[in-house]
Amino acid sequence: MSGEGMLYDAADIEVLEGLEAVRKRPGMYVGSTGERGLHEMVFEVVGRAVNGVLVAGGGCVDVTLTPDGGVRVADDGVEVPFEDAVDGGALGLEALLTSLRAGPEPDGRHIAYLGHFGVGLCVANALSSRLTAEVRCGGVRRVQEHARGVALAPPAAVGPTGTSGTTVAFWPDADIFETTWCSFAVLAEHFRQVAFLNRGLEISLTDERPAAGARKVRFRFPEGVRDFVAALHAETDAVLESDVIAFEREDPRMAGTMEVALMWSSSREERLRSFANSLFTREGGTHVDGFRDGVGAAVTDWARGRGLLTEQDAGPDADRIGEGLTAVVSVKLDHPEFLGPIHGRLGGDEVRACVGEAVQEHLGAWFEARPDRAAAMVDRIIRDRHRE
Repeated sequence: MSGEGMLYDAADIEVLEGLEAVRKRPGMYVGSTGERGLHEMVFEVVGRAVNGVLVAGGGCVDVTLTPDGGVRVADDGVEVPFEDAVDGGALGLEALLTSLRAGPEPDGRHIAYLGHFGVGLCVANALSSRLTAEVRCGGVRRVQEHARGVALAPPAAVGPTGTSGTTVAFWPDADIFETTWCSFAVLAEHFRQVAFLNRGLEISLTDERPAAGARKVRFRFPEGVRDFVAALHAETDAVLESDVIAFEREDPRMAGTMEVALMWSSSREERLRSFANSLFTREGGTHVDGFRDGVGAAVTDWARGRGLLTEQDAGPDADRIGEGLTAVVSVKLDHPEFLGPIHGRLGGDEVRACVGEAVQEHLGAWFEARPDRAAAMVDRIIRDRHRE
């Protein structure tokens, strides 16, 4: 092929300033310009509100889908000023809304990830035709308006307040997205999941768009992942064969905490959900590998101790142990090592070792405390294994 007519020099380089880059290539920041990307943008805004509540030790996040196509996210979390803190302190809301250089919020075990891209408020602002931000801080309500990522005026005081928190209302840009109609069902399921994983958080979703009247759901789960496993089981017709087995542990070796719940039923299906810092890890990772290691070791130890397996017999494989198993594995790490651009898989060898040891210990203790139930469950696994 001839190179004539294909010369490329500095004159061909296009320099995009500020949030112009986001509007030029939106898929790079939210994954797509379809419904999936629209929801990712919503998750970024709701994620900031959720973290404000978690830092405060608990509270409410209220999400509303408005009749004119907007999304309003209100929280009663910690006070957040518009301006940056002095001496290199925390970034103010204005910087988070307008600067890519400000970046997403810091990570850590106390931060919940709702979106898979972690791009922050500025991307939602850039991809909205209009955005209004309100902060309630220091007894004063202040509001700022934006259009396509650009502030229309400085923040303005609009009155006194006796509460703290923020409200961000935005209207996804129809010039960017193929659809600006958010799915109530998709958002509700995601927010329900986040509430399961963060005890002390209450999150609601209100849809004001239906002509027949508004619909609303509210989620709060005091028992965390124990409630999550019970809810997953309730979605089946299977007979419950054990109580929900649940525990929490902090392990400094992985610089984080784990929360695990599991149970067996008469179903032949495995229902396993895994999360890292509240983000669904659809491809699994080391926390899932550790969970399987621990369950397999506990079942094998019990079987050998009761003469169901000899020392020469191999333990049952993961597929056999997983039949009828419903489980949730949630880890919250100071420095999660996600693999892949959309954080679908968790890395970190120390996570596998820590989770595996904890699951083996706690499940083994449960077996010892309930020998009749343990015998029935383990015997079924071993008996089915020998039928192959």
